[in-house]
Amino acid sequence: MTVTCGIDWAENHHDVALVDEAGTRLAKLRISDDAAGHAALLDLLAGHGDSPEDPIPVAIETGRGLLVAVLRATGRPVYAINPWAVARYRDRYSVSRKKSDAGDALVLANILRTDAAAHRRLPDDSELAQAIRVLARAQQDAVWDRTQIVLRIRSLLREYHPGLLAAIAAVNSDLASPVGRALLAGAPDPGTAAGLTIEQISTLLILGGRSCSVIPAAHKVREVFQAAKLRQPPLVELAFAQQARALLYLLNATVHNVEALTEAAVEAFGQHPDAPIITSFPGLGAMQGARLLGELGDDRTRFHDARALKSYAGSAPVTRASGKTRAVFNRKAKNQRLASVGYQWAFCALTCSPGALAHYRRRRERGDWHNAGLRNLFNRMLGMLHHCLTTRQTYD
Repeated sequence: MTVTCGIDWAENHHDVALVDEAGTRLAKLRISDDAAGHAALLDLLAGHGDSPEDPIPVAIETGRGLLVAVLRATGRPVYAINPWAVARYRDRYSVSRKKSDAGDALVLANILRTDAAAHRRLPDDSELAQAIRVLARAQQDAVWDRTQIVLRIRSLLREYHPGLLAAIAAVNSDLASPVGRALLAGAPDPGTAAGLTIEQISTLLILGGRSCSVIPAAHKVREVFQAAKLRQPPLVELAFAQQARALLYLLNATVHNVEALTEAAVEAFGQHPDAPIITSFPGLGAMQGARLLGELGDDRTRFHDARALKSYAGSAPVTRASGKTRAVFNRKAKNQRLASVGYQWAFCALTCSPGALAHYRRRRERGDWHNAGLRNLFNRMLGMLHHCLTTRQTYD
């Protein structure tokens, strides 16, 4: 590696710097965020020895975007450096704490020149794996949005219409379910709810998808609606109801998005050759498998061993030792999406794998709390997943 490139990313333009093996800046350039800017970047790299056989590596502070996508398409090594790490490297080259875009590009180029082995290059994932990552992350974001909206509606109903929450619970449902959303649409305020008849409530339950024990459920709902309760002033109550309708509109759209994205992610995941291996593990369904594959990718050279994968997922703890002092902490720097999938995977595995349940109980007997036991189980199963993906065999 004789020449390295650093790119300071921005929204409308990017600063580029090239340095040689001695740390001398060979060139600097500001390019636009379009096809012309990319062409200028390629011309600059070609003028300093870049070739398909020996491409110049690039360091940039983000792993996403069109610029990163086209750079990866050229087959060159691209390193996504964490901005926090760049900030600490910046102090290494200047004690005056000055900062500029061109200076950050130079710092990024020097990071590759001196410490390339300490940083992980972006994986060479297939196009299908990248598409699964996009769909799985979008589905996960939609689920998080749905949860946030449900909590907002619940908090709002607690202020003026808690009887609706009690009615939904009486029929063993929740706000995000079709039954809960149908009852909210038909009874957005206590006055309207109190005036509903058994036939009208039954119609709402049927619209929500309930097909059995409709009349008994309608009687339970009406009993809750007719019970004595505290009320807001009439005009304030109507204002709250209008706000609830607006949030219900957002909830309906978000639920539809979750369903559509789940279907698309599961369909794409089923086309990947790693899908049978991933879903052979207990507790992993198609959607969770799609999230897992999206974060891990299918570049098997990305993680040189299972320990690197566990550190990336945050399941491996961090040990801090100095002299006679030694402490073990939960890993904070990790892939949060992968860690979220890991806890769900471990929790689901408890009900369908006797071995996973026995391992979890052993950890609890040793003094681990619930979350620590799940993290340790996820850590164990992640190592087995790495082995199965590497050797191309299903879980036994």
